[in-house]
Amino acid sequence: MEKSRVKVILFDLDNTLIDTDGAGRVAIQKVCDFMKASLGHEDSISEICQRFAHKLLHESFDASSGRSIDDVRIDHWQQAIRESEGVDRGRSLAAECYRHWKSTRLQLLTFAPPVRTMLEELRKTHRLLLLTNGESQTQREKIQAVGSAPELFSALVVGGEHPEEKPAVSIFTYCFRLLNVQPHDCIMVGDSLSTDIQGGFHAGVRATVWVNPSGHTLSEGSVRPDYTIATVLDLPGVLAALK
Repeated sequence: MEKSRVKVILFDLDNTLIDTDGAGRVAIQKVCDFMKASLGHEDSISEICQRFAHKLLHESFDASSGRSIDDVRIDHWQQAIRESEGVDRGRSLAAECYRHWKSTRLQLLTFAPPVRTMLEELRKTHRLLLLTNGESQTQREKIQAVGSAPELFSALVVGGEHPEEKPAVSIFTYCFRLLNVQPHDCIMVGDSLSTDIQGGFHAGVRATVWVNPSGHTLSEGSVRPDYTIATVLDLPGVLAALK
């Protein structure tokens, strides 16, 4: 029996629809420039920024602690400065570094015009759902920075607001129920094999689409996406193949 057409496209956000990594690199450089002017030397600035980036990558946030994600990330900067220079320069400098990093990154997080055009076309024939992992405040700020997400998507689901995030089947099930569809009515599009593709596979979606701009090869034992594309802009070709 012929399968019904794809009704819903589940999209990841970071590094799928927006260049979060690229914005982060520019934001780090902005802080480096600020610190050169503030500290009057360049000896440890690169190391400070590298340490912050490492802490951000391995960040663990407990919402029940009573502290905000902003507090935690100011801590990252303060610790990075102390570890690199061997002295504690206080929280005010760390808070200023964080302000420069955060504001710069958010300013750069936007749908590129071709991506927005593609989404506008796709929503004429499909329902679109944004499914992003991450702490609630951080991801909501990104969505607000993008600006047009509420216009383009039928629903916005932030993993940090639910008991489980991708790749857990439960959050995919929540998305299916939200739009009153079955798993086989949907495809999952994202850049992460371990969350987007693995999660979509276990949730039983019609197809998984891996956005792989760097051309990474699949490792032994890795989940196999149904389709691999170099850019999310290649998605219409996948949809044509699925008809």
